Parts: sequence; structure tokens; C-alpha cells
Amino acid sequence: MNVSEGATFEVELERILPGGFGLAHAGDRTIFVSLAAPGDVVRIKIDRLRGRIAFASILEVIKPSQFRIEPPCPYFGRCGGCDFQQLTYEAQLRLKSDIIRDCLYRIARLENPPEISVIPSPHQWRYRARANWQVDRNAGTVGYFERGTHDVCDVADCAVLRPELQQALENVRSLLPDTLPEDLTEIEAVSGDEGVALAPPLAGYSDQDVTRRIGGEVYRFGATSFFQINHELLERLIATAVADTHGQAALDLYCGVGLFTLPLARRYPRATAVEANKAAANYARLNLSNAQLTNATVITARVAEWLNRIDLVEKEFDFVLLDPPRTGAEPVVIERILALRPRKISYVSCDPATLARDLKLLLGDGYQLTSVAALDMFPQTHHVETVVQLTTG
Repeated sequence: MNVSEGATFEVELERILPGGFGLAHAGDRTIFVSLAAPGDVVRIKIDRLRGRIAFASILEVIKPSQFRIEPPCPYFGRCGGCDFQQLTYEAQLRLKSDIIRDCLYRIARLENPPEISVIPSPHQWRYRARANWQVDRNAGTVGYFERGTHDVCDVADCAVLRPELQQALENVRSLLPDTLPEDLTEIEAVSGDEGVALAPPLAGYSDQDVTRRIGGEVYRFGATSFFQINHELLERLIATAVADTHGQAALDLYCGVGLFTLPLARRYPRATAVEANKAAANYARLNLSNAQLTNATVITARVAEWLNRIDLVEKEFDFVLLDPPRTGAEPVVIERILALRPRKISYVSCDPATLARDLKLLLGDGYQLTSVAALDMFPQTHHVETVVQLTTG
């Protein structure tokens, strides 16, 4: 079969891969098909080639999978946001579990990865409490980048936004085409318990901080600082990541605004948190101060650089928690954690592939995997939050 750029032909989708693509084969090529469902029989078009891998899009669903549904969002397929709306929610959860297990097997080299039941989101829609809206003032559009491009998909109603953020989007759109600043290309939006903040401030919304109560803690943060998007699962996430840990000292790496730092400071006489982003680190200090927790120290530094400069002989931590960005932890971070030799490690990740890559190094140096948990922080997308716990052998 001639699998060349622009070619069209029929394939059957075998499964969903990490990254959300459907897997098919034709000739000697492995084909990654976007917006697929396992078991679909589809006519595809080859969009581009990379080595022996071809990337394709669906032209026609000839025989739909039993897991396929009609995506409810009118922007699905064009908007670059959601990529699982074509699947039943039960299938989304099952596929995310399969993706995690696949990464643990192929990348981390776990012979018998555990079965993983993904904790569902309380809301499959209207859950997202943070958004980045792209703006093309010349075209008069506000929304998200179109799939695979930097063109702005004009979105009037985003089905995954919390209602208060959807209202903010509508208010911003009412300023089109003439009232938005000429040089504006992006708007960062976040909702808290008391309202919405936008950066830059627009449509009557300020760029002041918001707060969110999670369990017994109150967190303050801004539109430009990272905070998890699905707030209704955060209490469960914290409980899963911190679990029943105890001891004298805990280390929280990539701490952000202190989501895990505050509960750790309540469990440990001494807690240390490290965060590279200055604004986020300042929020972490503020949140600790507002909680009257004086036994925690927040250090503004790149995690790798801080771990490289501390004297590991003088530092003793019973527990290390890390929640790195999607790219995972730098190799030196894993090396230095291993040198610290904490009794227990909790790794929180939004990317199963980079988690498995780092996990392989940890398991190769005497740590044992004691638990794997997953939470569906990102319904209607292939993304999933995973928490693994490790202890020394």
C-alpha cells in the first residue's frame, strides 16, 4: 500500500495510544490517527510523515466503534482543546487506565502493572476553572488555537468551562471587535470561590487574586500562576498524594502555590518546598502565613539547581513529593532524590509517559512501587492525573 502524504484509504483502529492518537497499520507504516475510537473502521487522509510513522485525520467513519458517540461540542475537531469527546465517558476512563498501564509496562518495564480504576470527575462538563483564551483582534476571534495550527478558533460557548468562566468569556467577546486592546493576543482566566480574575483585566474583571477552599485549607492564587483546573477533585488528589505519611521532615518539589505544602506542614514538624516561579512561590508563602503554619520554608529556585547545591549529607527527609510539569523531572532531580534516600516518595504527574520514564530510574535503584492511583482531572481529553507511591526496599 502506498502510504504517502495526502493519500486516503481505509483502516481499522486498534487502540488508543498515550498522547490520545488511535493506532492503525498500513503497509510498513505505523499510523497515528487523531480523534479516533478503538474499533473504528474509518477512511483517513495522511497529513504528514515522520520516519516510519504517519499522522492522519479521519475523513469518514465507515463503521463506528461501540465506544463512539456524537461529540456534543460544535467546535470539536477544529478546536485544539478536547480530543476525547467522541468517546463515552466510561470509555474515556477505561482508556486512560489502559494508557497508564501501557506506559508502566513499556517504559517503566513493570512486568505486571496493577489494574487502575480512574476516579471519575464529579462533572464531565463545566469543570474547568482555568483557561487561556487566544485573541486574533484583526479577525475578531476569541477562543483556542485550532488543532495543529496557531489560527484562533472562535468559540462562543466552551462546554468544559465552569459557568462563571463561560460568562466571563461571553463578556470578553462582547468587547469585539473594537474595544479589546490592539496588541492583545492572550487572556488568562481563573475562577475562585469569590469570582473570576482575568489577566489582563478586561470586561469589568480585575487581575486581583482569587481564593479557593479545598478541604480545610484556603489557597490564594492569581490568573497567571498555576493551579489545578478541576477543583472538585483536589481534596481527593491531596489525600491520595499525601496519604498516611508521617515523620520529621517532608520535601515538596515543584510546589506551585503550596497545594501540597500546607497539608504536609500540618503532618510534619519541618516542611521544605521548592518552586522556580517567583509569583507562585510568593503565593505559597502567603498561603502558609494565612494558615498560621510557621514550620514550612518555601525556596524560590529551580528544583535541579537547588538540589545540586544543597549538602545531601546534612539534609534528611522522610518523605519527598514531586509534582513536575508535563515534561517530567530533569534527570538530575531524580538522581538527587535517590541520593537523599527518603523513606517514601510520592510522584504526581499529568503525563503517564514521562512519569513512567522517571519511575524506571527510581525503581532501578531500590525503590518499590506500593500504589498507583489515577484521577480524571481532565474529562473530554486524553490527559489524566496519576499518583504513584514508592518506598525503600
